[in-house]
Amino acid sequence: MNQFEITSTGLLSRPMLAVMSAQFFSAFGDNALLFATLALIKQQQYPEWSQPVLQMLFVAAYIVLAPFVGQFADNFAKGRVMMVANTFKLAGALLVCFGFNPFVGYCLVGIGAAAYSPAKYGILGELTQGGQLVKANGLIEASTIAAILTGSVAGGVLADWHLITALAVCALTYGVAVVANLFIPRLAPARRDSSWHPARMVGHFSKACGQLWHDGYTRFSLIGTSLFWGAGVTLRFLLVLWVPVALGINDNATPTTLNAMVAVGIVFGAAAAARLVTLETVRRCMPAGILMGVVVVALCLQHHLLPSYLLLALIGILGGFFIVPLNALLQQRGKESVGAGNAIAVQNFGENIAMLLMLGLYSLVVRLDVPAVIIGVGFGVLFASAIGLLWLTTRNGKTVR
Repeated sequence: MNQFEITSTGLLSRPMLAVMSAQFFSAFGDNALLFATLALIKQQQYPEWSQPVLQMLFVAAYIVLAPFVGQFADNFAKGRVMMVANTFKLAGALLVCFGFNPFVGYCLVGIGAAAYSPAKYGILGELTQGGQLVKANGLIEASTIAAILTGSVAGGVLADWHLITALAVCALTYGVAVVANLFIPRLAPARRDSSWHPARMVGHFSKACGQLWHDGYTRFSLIGTSLFWGAGVTLRFLLVLWVPVALGINDNATPTTLNAMVAVGIVFGAAAAARLVTLETVRRCMPAGILMGVVVVALCLQHHLLPSYLLLALIGILGGFFIVPLNALLQQRGKESVGAGNAIAVQNFGENIAMLLMLGLYSLVVRLDVPAVIIGVGFGVLFASAIGLLWLTTRNGKTVR
């Protein structure tokens, strides 16, 4: 199958459907495993502040491997890279399932996820043509969000019912993702001339970071997506802490269903972005980011379940509209400069540093016994302020030139 045959079949070609299927099952496993493992460490009576540490180990794998995974994605067929990455996730899930230290198992899943992401996004530019890239990102985000929706709910509900069954379902899902990867065509690697010496790879990655950071458009995208994902992962853990305090509900299922409402909203926000925003009008997404922070504040100040569902769905809609154009912008500009795989690896590096910092701060304030409502309000205000500052610098021409 050559490149023309792939791109000419459009957004719903067999290769794209294979990528979307693999992404769905892989992301389903990630989200179900997170909430099942949180239930496990809760059952094993780990302290509350250790919950974000679980995610911090996952994130640390992205940061440590960032200099290597982009080159790995660009120097091999990306579909096979995705398969290897999902195999690592499967191994990590099996470790947790069979009673090994949950922090070690989840860290192994993080290693797989770090290798998976550059290939997942980088392959979109190989399967679609330029005008379809935003729409392809919308489809992959829709697949991801559907997985977050179903995976989060399944993880919480199954953990309430039978914890080992929940963990086994996660492992099985990763196995299905590995099989789905076999149906992605073996495309030619984007690059073959890279050195595999670790020091040179780190130097090459540093050069890619500098090149993308000095481009105003990619710098704008890197800052925006890093703030978004740092805030998104923190919100997940905030809900786990906030639900018992504000809503008086102590099960595992309610925080997961509330998180799922964010996923539902992102599907609609991503669809709206694909229809209303192009690479030339990408700054239209910025007000949505500011409003996300405002709605988080509103969420944390109320105490009823139904408004919580509605407000979290709204956060998702705003988030989908905000993140999809920024991802497409980075992929397009990165493909033209350092390669799509390297661009996504740099993006992951920035996003996961933001996640690590935000989760570390969140863990600290929880350990200091700051009330959940105050944490949530402060979190929303800080996020809205950060996006507002980024938008102002963009409007003044300091970020995007």
